[in-house]
Amino acid sequence: MRILLPTGRITEEVVRKAAAGYDAMVVVTGELASFLTPHHLRTLLADGSYDMVITSGMCTASFQQVEEETGVPIYRGPRHAADLSLILRVISTIELSREIPADDLLTSLRQKEAADRVKILETEAAGDFSIRGVKIGKGSRMKVLAEIMDAHRYPDIRKKVIRFFEDGADIVDLGFGFDATADDVRRVFDRISDLPGPLAADTQNPELIRAALPRADLILSLHDGNINEVGSDIAAAKAAVVIVPQERTIGEIIKEAKNLGITRLIADPLLQPAGSGLTKSLTGFSEPGCPLFFGAGNVTELIDADSIGVNALLAAMAHELHVSVIFCSEHSDKTQGSIMEMRRATEMMLLTGERPYPKDLGVDLFCIKEKRRRREPPMEYSGIVEAEQMPDEIQYDPRGNFRIGIEDGWIIAVRNGSAVRGKRWQDVFYTLLKQDAISLLDHAGYLGRELYKAELAIKFGRSFEQDGPF
Repeated sequence: MRILLPTGRITEEVVRKAAAGYDAMVVVTGELASFLTPHHLRTLLADGSYDMVITSGMCTASFQQVEEETGVPIYRGPRHAADLSLILRVISTIELSREIPADDLLTSLRQKEAADRVKILETEAAGDFSIRGVKIGKGSRMKVLAEIMDAHRYPDIRKKVIRFFEDGADIVDLGFGFDATADDVRRVFDRISDLPGPLAADTQNPELIRAALPRADLILSLHDGNINEVGSDIAAAKAAVVIVPQERTIGEIIKEAKNLGITRLIADPLLQPAGSGLTKSLTGFSEPGCPLFFGAGNVTELIDADSIGVNALLAAMAHELHVSVIFCSEHSDKTQGSIMEMRRATEMMLLTGERPYPKDLGVDLFCIKEKRRRREPPMEYSGIVEAEQMPDEIQYDPRGNFRIGIEDGWIIAVRNGSAVRGKRWQDVFYTLLKQDAISLLDHAGYLGRELYKAELAIKFGRSFEQDGPF
């Protein structure tokens, strides 16, 4: 297969190195590969015989007419020349796109393959038992249990529970504090009883446990202090339970629970926070003959570090300990997004399989850092002018100014009571231009900056303040 690789002068060396060993012709078409025009490409194709053209992924021109005239397929390659070698290595196994840059296509394909593999492995797993159709233990993926603390205080608990399931929770745990009553518990479960996903009640109060049992699929937690009073009720309701140690060992309480007729048991050896016995508590996670519970949220909430890396490492630790259910929470601002992070982490651990390390799986938890840095050629210029400091006060646009903000994952631009809403900063900006709402270039630059900051805030789960730093 003979491939034509049009490129720019500044990326020529990188492209030629990537093309070495392939039947490919590298042709320099100008300073930048992205400036390739249909007319120029048509001329290149007339000068040789090719089976395929791979243009820069940064090209915005349409080559459809050229393809129709010449019969040669024209695909978009990666945005960055540094990624071309990766694309060429798999060129015979993937179908490139005429619209989507190859690096995006390859990423999406790998993600789809990983998602399909996760589904297959979960289907094939035996599981020790199921909670409302969700497999627990024995080869299945670690299940994410997400807690809503003081569930009885939420004005719209249904919306919160649905959002947790949508974010990747396998089980939603409803916590009830010391001020909760049995009526509070019944009221909360009545509002969500029709939801299909597994629900847990997080209380050690026997009265509250009984109030939850008509719908609760899992009870957190059973121990010395309440097993005699409520154990038979749990058995009659056929609910699953999490066992925690108190005066007796987990093994002893599990034995008593089984004698009471409780068949679905999960052991929680109680993971301690970092600095308060984390590593020592890990020694308690020997297999007690039933699935294990890992309280990762207690660690993530009590350390001032970004939750993404903390959750990934905790999931890896839980995986090595053969944990079946991993607990996470989003109680504080700093742990918002932990449910999605932990769900992705559990999928990574499932895909690890026989691999020695959880890497190159098709799914990852990179957010800010890059796995591979882009290696573009240095920029060349003959002169340079130092940028002048922009005045703190910009000239007000006579057509009016905008208030920029974010709401429920949307970028919002408001002026005079009218709003423009979009997911991408460029879409909002383009709409404002079409409305002829901007008359000054410095105002346009300012809006572009603020809109992009708003998009980044949404992407990374941060708050947004107009005119403030990101």
